[in-house]
Amino acid sequence: MTATTTAPIAAPSVHTEKRPSGRMRAWATRAPLLPALIFMIAVTQLPFVATLVISFFDWNSLYPDARSFTGFGNYSEVLTDAALRKSVWTTILLTVTVVLASLILGLVLALLLDRKFRGRGVVRTLLIAPFLVVPVAAALLWKHVLYNPEYGLLNGLLHYVGGPEPDWISNTPLLAVEMSLVWQWTPFMMLILLAGLQSRDHQQIEAAKVDGAGPWQVFRYLTLPHLRRYLELGALLGSIYIVQNFDAVFTITSGGLGTANLPYTVYQSFYQAHENGLASAAGVLVVIGSIIIATFALRVVSSLFREEVGRA
Repeated sequence: MTATTTAPIAAPSVHTEKRPSGRMRAWATRAPLLPALIFMIAVTQLPFVATLVISFFDWNSLYPDARSFTGFGNYSEVLTDAALRKSVWTTILLTVTVVLASLILGLVLALLLDRKFRGRGVVRTLLIAPFLVVPVAAALLWKHVLYNPEYGLLNGLLHYVGGPEPDWISNTPLLAVEMSLVWQWTPFMMLILLAGLQSRDHQQIEAAKVDGAGPWQVFRYLTLPHLRRYLELGALLGSIYIVQNFDAVFTITSGGLGTANLPYTVYQSFYQAHENGLASAAGVLVVIGSIIIATFALRVVSSLFREEVGRA
């Protein structure tokens, strides 16, 4: 009998690798974002802090040595000055009118584009085009091509049908600005509402039609409640941008004839009156109003995401 001896198996050497801690891994993943964060702070937050500091001073750039600390005096003047208060009211009126008109027209166009027909892609592209035009170019287009009393297209059509040929900018200046902004922002509202229409539960709509619901009943009791969040989102986002609108007012009316909104008044105070402190205070108020509106917009967006996740 041959005895077989089995050599003992050596235990494998265990190399203990030191793994990075959770904090180190977090820094490693976030480090590539630091340059973008630093750039954003340098470009947006530091100028705002400087504007906030200047808003507490009585500072006219023509007399730089005569500046003095006034506390909230500039804010009090912004809120009590008749011209500035009128610009605030003009801003509110302009924003509400443009947002409501854009939402209604955008809803109508979204309902039409939600149907299947030949050439729908081409029509959708053409309807989106106004939103892609540079704001200053769009305002110039309306001022010279449409509103001009001598060779404008609007008066040309009215002359063809035998109607009156008004001077649109002189007779209805605020309406002229509003029409140009509605033309530009309706495609934006249309895209948001069209996305909402395409996320509807079509089985529920078919079931309602089988039960005898007509088109108006489907729209009132199913489509409109479903679009409520999208309508709120469009109204809030549109308000953020239109509150800060400067291009249309500056290009079409130059802030005259009662169309000066708050951004244009800030421009007048800073570049024409050289009142740095007063203009900074008005600018801070515009930013605060925009932040308040943006907060509601973010809440609506987050609620939409929660609804989509719950539906999935």
